[in-house]
Amino acid sequence: MKTHFAYFCGSLVLLTVLAGGLFCGAAGFGWPDLSTPAGCGLFEIRLCRLVTGFLVGAGLAVSGCSLQAVLRNPLAEPYVLGVSGGGAFGAALALVTGASALHPAFLPLGAFCSASATLAWVWGLSRKVGGMFNPSVLILTGVVVGSILSSLLLLVLTFAPNRAVHGVTWWLLGNLQTGSWTLLAVAGTLIAVAVAGLFFEARALNVLQLGRDTAYDVGVRVSRVLPLILVFATLAAASAVALSGIIGFVGLIVPHGVRRVFGTDHRVLLPCSVLFGGAFLVFCDTLARTLAVPYEIPVGVVTSLFGGPFFLYLLCAKRTGYSPC
Repeated sequence: MKTHFAYFCGSLVLLTVLAGGLFCGAAGFGWPDLSTPAGCGLFEIRLCRLVTGFLVGAGLAVSGCSLQAVLRNPLAEPYVLGVSGGGAFGAALALVTGASALHPAFLPLGAFCSASATLAWVWGLSRKVGGMFNPSVLILTGVVVGSILSSLLLLVLTFAPNRAVHGVTWWLLGNLQTGSWTLLAVAGTLIAVAVAGLFFEARALNVLQLGRDTAYDVGVRVSRVLPLILVFATLAAASAVALSGIIGFVGLIVPHGVRRVFGTDHRVLLPCSVLFGGAFLVFCDTLARTLAVPYEIPVGVVTSLFGGPFFLYLLCAKRTGYSPC
């Protein structure tokens, strides 16, 4: 009964936010006039942004939820492993070199390849330093590698053409103006594959949050399941980054909120993270394009304004509602 209630609440919130995002615009609240080409164009732009916001929010929230369970750390999200930084670096290369102009699929492909290489690098370094899987060493290594990738990204922008620099800079601030249904289809398919894979490992996530030794004792093949979960989390985060650029704190705020309301069972937590993650980012994007008309605030700025204080609260709180490492 509690599971059905959680799904009902998530679906209701998502539909409400989607309806609000579709009706809200720079000119106020209203339905676009579909009898004119301008109205049809406005409707398509809004619809594209809503779909992008849902996919990105869902991907980031599910990725953060999985990483928090695997690393047993309440502050974990895709950025702590350098995954988002790696995806941003690969996507920026695709934009600067013009590969994304040849086919939209090169953007998520570049982001995923770079994010996967980053995860392999972080995993290899952490095992060399800390031996077997050590969440603390993995997080520290991810932070260092993420800083290196940020420097490399700035280096790429230094030698990029001015037009490319402007586009990449706006993209790095977080932007849901995808404008390409082909890119949405490619990235959406990859996010769906990642979400399905994480759903399949929900029981393993329930045990892994109790510790690797406990998971091994109850029969979970940790050596197989753990890399698989990290790969799916990487795929979801990298595809989201390819669509929207760097948008922080979605993978931190949403899993915590859902966990506190509906419990820690990942069979419920993961689907609710998809629903509420998509709803949260669509809500933030609606605020971003309506609060400061005629200017548009990058959606990454809005999520940071929500997430920054929330992160400090978790950092300072004695009890976070989650079992830390």
